[in-house]
Order: sequence, then C-alpha cells, then structure tokens
Amino acid sequence: MVGPSRFMTLLSVFELGIVDLLRRTPGLTAAQLGKAVGAKPDAVEQLLLLLVKEGFLAHDESTGAYTLDALADVSEQDERLVLADMDMIKTVTLRQLFHLTESVRTGTTVGLRETYGFAGDLYNALAEHDELRDSWSRLMNTATAHIDPWFFGNIDIPSGAQVLDLAGNTGLGAIHTYRHKASPGLKVTTFDLPAKEKECLENFRAHGVQEHCSFIGGDVFEEVPTGFDVVLIKHFLPMFDKDDVFRILQAVHRSLDVGGAINVLVPVFPEDIKDPDNCTVDFYPSFFIGCAMGQGGPQKLSTWQRWIEECGFTITKAIAEDPASMPKNALPVEAIVCARKSE
Repeated sequence: MVGPSRFMTLLSVFELGIVDLLRRTPGLTAAQLGKAVGAKPDAVEQLLLLLVKEGFLAHDESTGAYTLDALADVSEQDERLVLADMDMIKTVTLRQLFHLTESVRTGTTVGLRETYGFAGDLYNALAEHDELRDSWSRLMNTATAHIDPWFFGNIDIPSGAQVLDLAGNTGLGAIHTYRHKASPGLKVTTFDLPAKEKECLENFRAHGVQEHCSFIGGDVFEEVPTGFDVVLIKHFLPMFDKDDVFRILQAVHRSLDVGGAINVLVPVFPEDIKDPDNCTVDFYPSFFIGCAMGQGGPQKLSTWQRWIEECGFTITKAIAEDPASMPKNALPVEAIVCARKSE
C-alpha cells in the first residue's frame, strides 16, 4: 500500500538536494537543511523520518544533526544511475499507472491520454514530449551501455554478413552492431518506420559508419526486407501480445533463406516466478500494459524459446543474464535466444 509514498519520499529528498548537502557538509539540522533548500524545517524533518527508519541517514536526537548512514557507502556514480531509473519511474510510469485498470480493460495507454493528451504508445509519445523523452533516454542509454557488450559477446555474426536490425529505431543498434562485430564487407541495415530515416542517417554520419550502415523504411507487420543473413530483434517482441509476436517472427522467417539466423534479446521472468532475486515481475507487466503499449510484457525464457520454435526456427542458443553479475540498479534480467531457419 505504501510503496508509492515511500518511493516519492526518497526521491524528493534527492530532488531537494538534501543528500548532496549532507555529503558535502555532514551534521546539518532540519533548520539548516530547510534554509538551504527553501523548505520549512518541519517538512524536512517529516521527510527524513523514513530515511532514518530505513538506515539511509542517521539522526542525532540530542543535537538534531543529520548525516549519511548507508548512503555514505553508495558511490556518486551508482547514485546517478539509480536516480536516472527513479526519475524515469516517476515521469514515465508513476502517473500513467494511476490508469492501469482502464488500460487493462481497453488495451490502450490510457495514462498517456489522460496525462499528456496523447493517443498512442509511449514510443511515439517520446517524439512529442521532451519530458518523457529526456527521462526515458537517460535510462535507455544506461541500459544499452550495460547490455550491448553482453549481447554482442554472446552472438555470432559471420564475417561479411548482411545484418538487419529489426525495428532499429534511429540507428544506435546498427552502430553498435558494426562496432562490436566489424569485419570486411559487414553491412548493417536499420529497418523501421520511414519517419525514422532522417535521424537514423544523421546518426550514421555522426558516428562515421555511413559506409557500413543503411536504412530501410517499412512496417514489420506488412513485410520484412529480404536478402539478409542475420536479423537482430532487440527489445521489440515484449512490446506485443502473443498473436503479434507470432506475426513478427513468422514474417522474419519468410524473409530469410534457409540457414539464415536470428538473434533475439528479450527481458525474462524467472522459471520460478517466486524467485526473489528477479525484479522483472515487479515492474515490467504494469509498465508495458499501463505505460508503454497497452499490451505485451516479458515471458519466461522457456516460453520465448517455444514461441520461436513454433514459428519455424531451430534454437541454437539460449542464455539469460546472471543476476549476480548485473548492476545493482538493474530491473530486468535479459536473455538471448539464437535460432536458424532450417527449412
């Protein structure tokens, strides 16, 4: 019941600058903190009760002084990463999830309509609303920096292959593909809606990969381009319910010649849904349904494998991240499924 209030109390203390103040000047009182951040001492004292209770801060009742407790052991870099996640949760999810029930009933992102007057999914809303885009981009840049080295270190892209990055947005995936898997003759093509072409090509030029990366405009639900050896499907399938996931995978299957490969990156639930070390269940079902698409969500790794096989592929590799090796602030456990068209 009190999850949202706990979340906002903690985030507000950071947003007010109180943690930064105590990092620089330990031992400040509520009156001193209030004066520094432009708030009444009484309100500051009320907010800090929870942080003292949880051991984030320490409070000397005889002097009224506050100091960092457990937060003193958190590096400023780790703190920035967590705050980027918390800002995204506040901006992109917390307000929209007020309308989660209506989103479930209608299969639409009701919160985006009610909060921003936007009829559509989150990924299109990002183009129109700076507040959403800025918050989302900070999170995604952090997540991409973490996951891409692991992803490319665990997939095979033959030398000189023709690679299609399905729903590759504005080209970052293609750029990373070329940089991680460069070989003579390697070509990487971003496939996405035509509106993404201009920004995508500008990104290729800015990163100096325009000779190796290209763009094709289209809609995956209409037709997937042919002539590619490898198709990358990263962070795309969880946006849809099973029927549309099958439509995507079957379209990719039709586009490939026998022997063509797919490398799929998806968030996964643990096989034991009660596993306490996996936070995917805690966050992503409501995120995809209530905030992002009005549908979709992660699945168990075994489910992704079964769906890919049912769409005509032969699995060649399936691995999930080890939660112990992930950043402490990471929410989803990601998995890779590699498969080939065998007939």
